[in-house]
Amino acid sequence: MKIVELPIEYELNGQKERINPSLISVNNELTLVDTGNPNFLPLIESEILKNGYEMKNLRNIIITHYDIDHIGSVYDFKEKYPWITILSSEIEAKYISGKTKSERLVQAEELLQHLPEEEMDFGKWFIQQLNNLKHVPIDKTVHDGDMILDNTCRVIATPGHTSGHISLYFPSLKSVITADAAGKENHALVIVNPHFCLDSENAEKSLAKLKELHAEHYYCYHGGKLSVNS
Repeated sequence: MKIVELPIEYELNGQKERINPSLISVNNELTLVDTGNPNFLPLIESEILKNGYEMKNLRNIIITHYDIDHIGSVYDFKEKYPWITILSSEIEAKYISGKTKSERLVQAEELLQHLPEEEMDFGKWFIQQLNNLKHVPIDKTVHDGDMILDNTCRVIATPGHTSGHISLYFPSLKSVITADAAGKENHALVIVNPHFCLDSENAEKSLAKLKELHAEHYYCYHGGKLSVNS
């Protein structure tokens, strides 16, 4: 069993950005955690192949929450690899499938009313990007405490960034895939983009919950892997 970082570098709004989706290998079956922005499928494929894995062994995609840089390419993956099982929390499933307008889109539309003139174009562009996202049905919903991936992984509910956000804990590896419940900054775990958190109080509690696991390795979508002394 292994967790592999898939670093993806790109440019957004004139800024260099990097995200770190995770690949989990369990008994020769692969699970991808989050899919990057729209059109990132070839970038992620390239990283998977670079690490010596084959796409035919990709069996699952876990979506930690509805945000454009996490679900942007999930539709493309499902189209190209239709056998994949897509998992998310029950709360996020209704947004990813398009049954309910996403919290992030509601937030963006509300913020647009108060943006300064110089940020208005980006705000409108961001809303358009969210509206352009293709919806995908969720094949399986997971809940806090569920053991998945042959009982190697425990689902951890980490609301705050979004209502149904989940993180993944691997007891045997003493490792956590944090998604956006925690980021790495200055060799420490921090709240990711606190101004975008839908519930700051819950975000703080979720960060504390992850720290209380006393894991040795935290795989952060933003910031990369943080290894700490046990």
